[in-house]
Amino acid sequence: MAEILEQSGASAKVRVEVPAEQVEKTTRELLNAYRRRLKVPGFRPGRAPDKVILARVGEEAFWDEVRERLIEASYPEAVRELGLAAIAARLVEGREAPPAGAPYAYTVEVELYPEVELPDWKSFELGVEKPEVTDAMVDEALEDLRRRYAEVQTVEREVQEGDHVVVEVDDGSRFPIELDRAEPHVREALLGKKAGDRFEIPVMSEEGEVVRQVPTRLIEVKEVRLPELDEEFAKTLEAENLDDLRAKVRQSLEAAAERDYLEARKQALLEKLAEALEVEIPSSMIRDEERAVLRDIEEDLQRQGIPLADYLKGLEREGKLEEFQADLRRQAEMRVRRGLALEKLSEDLGTQVTDEEWEAYLKSYAERYGLKVPEFKQAVGEEALENLKLRLLRDKALTEAATQLA
Repeated sequence: MAEILEQSGASAKVRVEVPAEQVEKTTRELLNAYRRRLKVPGFRPGRAPDKVILARVGEEAFWDEVRERLIEASYPEAVRELGLAAIAARLVEGREAPPAGAPYAYTVEVELYPEVELPDWKSFELGVEKPEVTDAMVDEALEDLRRRYAEVQTVEREVQEGDHVVVEVDDGSRFPIELDRAEPHVREALLGKKAGDRFEIPVMSEEGEVVRQVPTRLIEVKEVRLPELDEEFAKTLEAENLDDLRAKVRQSLEAAAERDYLEARKQALLEKLAEALEVEIPSSMIRDEERAVLRDIEEDLQRQGIPLADYLKGLEREGKLEEFQADLRRQAEMRVRRGLALEKLSEDLGTQVTDEEWEAYLKSYAERYGLKVPEFKQAVGEEALENLKLRLLRDKALTEAATQLA
């Protein structure tokens, strides 16, 4: 038997009563399990009396285990019977041993999956401007194409702007450097040098101060020779002529701009939904998300060779640990709010993912890892596939909503 004693927002207090017969059955099963397992001097295997078994195990520990078994067996059925979407529970009454021949009653405080109300999102002003593809952007894209198809040739002259060079540092290591992408102080050190010259390249701090000088030798100077932007170049890129190439470049830029515009609108809409969401979030959901955010941070630190514990100790020494923890909680809460908003949005819109959409999505993911779809499915497992499908569903719902606002 189960009843709701109190319910408010995202929490409820629930009383559950386990029949005396079930208490007796669970107690007897546990006693017999210990009786078979324990070797008690003076008694044949499986013959020790109940009192001796309780003395060996410890009455408090034994009844704790009985209680745990009763709760584990009865609690899920109780919340189903009461129609509660429970996500966490805390025992508040019922820690004592059940009286002999009597039912066992306990009370739990239950955290409920939150009920979500979306704001009137169709009235939102997203404040995202549609990007314009200009002639200058087309010209720059054409220059990028020229650079992509450029020829690089070794030359016997001083280093000039736009060159590629190979340098050797004092430990014998060699590095290629593209002057167009080099830091200003590196480019300045290289300009005017010839192959064979020895010089020093400064290493700069974040504050712009010279930390040290690296002895360097210039090994090779390479000139970048761009193809002419003419009809012949256009045909190498499968365009009929230069005008056709320019038109195709513009079309490609406009398609990319449209995709970026939609993504910006989707993110703006999601942030507004999350911020304006009417919901009481259970603390356990935020705690779980805090752990997930912390795992992400730990993985990033591991890639840098920094243990999380060392990082946290460093923050504590600098007096920044409380600020970090507050920011962690803010991030966690916002992630929960985004997830709840997307879940409710997809529910309200009745969004569905077709088999064709799912297969195409899986194929794109599998190709990232150089796998076929069946191999990818086997590699990631069912739980990961369910999460991917949920991500696709929610993204589709957000796309539908953002498009409605366009």
